[in-house]
Amino acid sequence: MLNVNDILSDESLSKTQKIAELEELLSEARGLQRAATEGGMDPEDGVSRDLRDIELALAKLNADKPETGAATL
Repeated sequence: MLNVNDILSDESLSKTQKIAELEELLSEARGLQRAATEGGMDPEDGVSRDLRDIELALAKLNADKPETGAATL
């Protein structure tokens, strides 16, 4: 399983492919966090850090997207 740094540094992946891979990781990490919360496991076993790393990587790849929403009016 690839991690965030592997995906970001993989020159063979396009930006779109990197985003897709990161979104899949994000979905898996959120599922693990939900399972930990619902199952009484320790929710601070690194999953929160992984989520933040993935979200930061996605933000980095989308940095050239224009801002949208009410705050940009």
